[in-house]
Amino acid sequence: MSRAQSIASQQQLNPQLQLATLGGGCFWCLEAAFEQINGVIDVESGYAGSDHRPASYEAVCTGATGLAEVVQVLFDPALISYESILNVFFSIHDPTTLNRQGADKGTQYRSVIYSHSTAQAEIARAVLGEVAAIWGAPIVTELTEVNHYSRAEDYHQEYFRHHPQQGYCQAVISPKLAKLRAQHSSLLKSLK
Repeated sequence: MSRAQSIASQQQLNPQLQLATLGGGCFWCLEAAFEQINGVIDVESGYAGSDHRPASYEAVCTGATGLAEVVQVLFDPALISYESILNVFFSIHDPTTLNRQGADKGTQYRSVIYSHSTAQAEIARAVLGEVAAIWGAPIVTELTEVNHYSRAEDYHQEYFRHHPQQGYCQAVISPKLAKLRAQHSSLLKSLK
């Protein structure tokens, strides 16, 4: 299933909606988790962190582009706060491992928050302080303004939804989703 509209165009049509841009390992993992959160309107996998062109999966995998795999999360702040989005983010990846999440290694897998406003940056700094107290290890998550976001190729979009039996999905994404359901059951969308 391909999206009819990009996240950017959806936000232009609905200016009350907000964006969160987050990197924490493979974007397939983050996308699959955020798709399940109530108040999240849409999630898109992409690249951010530098102006390297072309922003392609092949280029990003070299680790030489400065780009990170990220998701853009379009959410309704009347239903879920940015702080809650960040709390989910920190529960589904390890913010203490530099340029690595599990077996995924390289700068493209770094933990990073790309803020879209001064208010988001302030909230992120506060949440980072709370997270540091919980983890008991240095937090390596970067916090910077969003820059040069590019949507990832179509085959990366909704990857887990289309390939739930694929090996990586079973070994890496499914356990993250189980953890999400256990820790954030009150934030999950209702099953239809």
